[in-house]
Amino acid sequence: MAPAEPNNRGGASAGSTKEQNSVKPPSKDPKKKDEKKDEDLSEEDLALKQQLELYVERVQDSDPGLQKVALESMRQEIRTSTSSMTSVPKPLKFLRPNYGTLQAHYESMADSELKKLLADILSVLALTMSPEGERESLKYRLKGSEGDIGSWGHEYVRNLAGEISQEFAKRQSEEAPVDDLMDLVVQIVAFHMKHNAEPEAVDLLMEVEDLDLLVEHVDNANYKRTCLYLTSSAKYLPGPDDILVLDIAHTIYMKFGEYQRALQIALYLDNIQYIKQLFQTCNDPLQRKQFCFILARHGVAFFELDEELCPDESEREALQEIINNTKLSEGYLTLARDIEVMEPKSPEDIYKAHLLDGRGSGGGSVDSARQNLAATFVNAFVNAGFCQDKLMTVASEAPSGSSSTSWLFKNKEHGKASAAASLGMILLWDVDAGLAQLDKYFHSTDTHVIAGALLGVGIVNSNVRNECDPALALLSEYVDKEDTSIKIGAVMGLGLAYAGSQNEQVRNILMPLLGDGKYSLDVIAFTAISLGLVYVGSCNEEVAQAIIFALMDRSESELGDPLARFLTLGLGLLYLGKQDNVEATTEVSKTFNEKIRKHCDMILLSCAYAGTGNVLKVQHFLGQCAQHHEKGEAYQGPAVLGIAMVAMAEELGLEMAIRSLEHLLQYGEQNIRRAVPLALGLLCISNPKVNVMDTLSRLSHDADTEVAMAAIISLGLIGAGTNNARIAGMLRNLSSYYYKDASLLFCVRIAQGLVHLGKGLLTLSPYHSERFLLSPTSLAGLVILTHACLDMKAIILGKYHYVLYFLVLAMQPRMLLTVDENLKPLSVPVRVGQAVDVVGQAGRPKTITGFQTHSTPVLLSAGDRAELASEKYVPVSPILEGFVILKENPEYTEEN
Repeated sequence: MAPAEPNNRGGASAGSTKEQNSVKPPSKDPKKKDEKKDEDLSEEDLALKQQLELYVERVQDSDPGLQKVALESMRQEIRTSTSSMTSVPKPLKFLRPNYGTLQAHYESMADSELKKLLADILSVLALTMSPEGERESLKYRLKGSEGDIGSWGHEYVRNLAGEISQEFAKRQSEEAPVDDLMDLVVQIVAFHMKHNAEPEAVDLLMEVEDLDLLVEHVDNANYKRTCLYLTSSAKYLPGPDDILVLDIAHTIYMKFGEYQRALQIALYLDNIQYIKQLFQTCNDPLQRKQFCFILARHGVAFFELDEELCPDESEREALQEIINNTKLSEGYLTLARDIEVMEPKSPEDIYKAHLLDGRGSGGGSVDSARQNLAATFVNAFVNAGFCQDKLMTVASEAPSGSSSTSWLFKNKEHGKASAAASLGMILLWDVDAGLAQLDKYFHSTDTHVIAGALLGVGIVNSNVRNECDPALALLSEYVDKEDTSIKIGAVMGLGLAYAGSQNEQVRNILMPLLGDGKYSLDVIAFTAISLGLVYVGSCNEEVAQAIIFALMDRSESELGDPLARFLTLGLGLLYLGKQDNVEATTEVSKTFNEKIRKHCDMILLSCAYAGTGNVLKVQHFLGQCAQHHEKGEAYQGPAVLGIAMVAMAEELGLEMAIRSLEHLLQYGEQNIRRAVPLALGLLCISNPKVNVMDTLSRLSHDADTEVAMAAIISLGLIGAGTNNARIAGMLRNLSSYYYKDASLLFCVRIAQGLVHLGKGLLTLSPYHSERFLLSPTSLAGLVILTHACLDMKAIILGKYHYVLYFLVLAMQPRMLLTVDENLKPLSVPVRVGQAVDVVGQAGRPKTITGFQTHSTPVLLSAGDRAELASEKYVPVSPILEGFVILKENPEYTEEN
């Protein structure tokens, strides 16, 4: 068989001289080369080429008349030429060899209109001929005529915009005037806005730092696309640029009466003035009701309407009722009845032990009190808000009264506190019924039961507000009691009931506890957390100082206690999402005892930049995790959680953070590995991503029990309220795997309760309004729990298991409930599917894919979006989530 020929085109072997000799040397004569090229052209193209060369000669003629005709003709040819998307227009291609000739002639011409005409043509030719970085297209444009830029085509305008932004940056650094550039910018923006290129107009205006120009150029046809691009690009901008961009979007929405969207931006900016301005500007009663539903969902339940915002007293009362979230329980139960899940579930229904092959059946006998406590939490999570269950609310047939008391006393000591508080969770959001049922426990002789009842009062009132303020009246009496557990119950209850309210009465009750040296560390720690919750994201200086002094007063041994970290967390919550406002406090934290200094620094930074997606802060936290210490440092745990808190803002950062956390798992110290599962849980809360689920499943069998515990709890967090069958199966298998280890089994049970949270009707995600808004109180609840889980053994597996109830702040029904103009439920067909990102797409692209049609009320999973399937009604809010008011469409006619 003949040997194969070598196929080494890059380097021919020495033997291939024959081939080398056969390659002809390039023709030195350019004329011959041009002739060869001309032979390849079609007759039509050849005629065009010769025509253009003739125009070039005529342009150099001494007769101005001839020059003008030639220039006009050349201009006409360039403007009317069309090309495919991948090729250069033929006139530009044929004129390229003459670019230098025309340039030289331009320089020799005297100033005249003709010279400006030639400058226009050179500006267009520079599109393909300008050397890198020379910006010749812009140079000639500025010297050319004042003609319409757009007539030269999109590509030319786009190229010019790029050159303007470079020139602008250069002139800014040299402090040179930019007026001539701005004249061009106005023309380009007007052109882009007319031709569906809104993103390009916005990008150019961002480069030249003049976004205000946008407001003049938007119209009814393009304002929605423009604002969508502005709001989505704000996520990727550093502060304070993001706020400026959102301010412009807010102005545009207000200009076109798109008040619901304007409200979302006002909430994102945390700007109370904008919210008040909306109530004053918008007079439509239905729109105002919808505002109130959005405020309630965001956790602004403490927003007060006054006469100035709403002069009509009866309307004001009705609106305030919606803001106070009093409709939440009723709407949630409507959803439950519609989906037919009202039947109470017992912990056994959740464990499904019968599906295991008998291995896990001995779980109950290992540590009966611990398993009863787990069942208490599972029962509370699963039946949350349903107002009935099989352990706490069933009245027994025995004359002795309620059998809930008998379940209560199946728990030991501090377990009774969680059991009594679980009644608050079952009656969640139903304040009147909740307080009536909890009342009986206040007459108990057991201090733990009273403490649990106080905590239950806080839970029932969480995220809702009652005009009579019953929580304050009840709880304030017990704050001064001697018993520590009662004190903690009252303090924590106040924190849950008034989270985000900035209520001064609550502050006056709690502040004295911080400064009093006679109280134990746990009382002070929970007081700091509660104050942090009540003043979440407010940067309140008085509260900050009180917590700082309390930290400074602690002895070194106390600062080593895991509970001492709650003090720093309470301080961090005051600055949640407030970015640079935390700087003064971080300076003060440098004076703390070295045991807590770094820890405090990490918590302050992670809270301040939570939900901002700030890349530099994520890098800072990764840098902290990369340091190897002799014995693991406690501050690295909060640094890992910090990565998740900052990166959860948008999808891209979230995916990158997940990859970074997997590196930390491989190379990090043990204390870092313990925090990674919790960070993953926080990133994908109520959103079970398959890759994260697999990682956590692997870690749940880790040799280090603390890593395994954190992974198990995180499996519960990512599956929270989803009824995810795969996670439920994993947890069932884990329950039989760990049935001899009481602590790990307890974690498995808690995770099982979370996966079936509210029988699958609730979510823990702090994001809402199509993931645009982040509710500060919801995030605060999640942050407290994940920080508590950094030291499982001391807190959740110790006597402070009731910190699990902080999750109540993040619990929200994941529903779409449509109501009519009188706020009565109204069933309409809706399409529910995966949301599609339509930012920057022209026309009217589809916003959902893979949809199914249901009748409302419906459940919305993570990443789902809904749209109405019929045109009979028009939604008042453009975002279909939570409570949405529908009004009849006047233009709708029933089809035969």
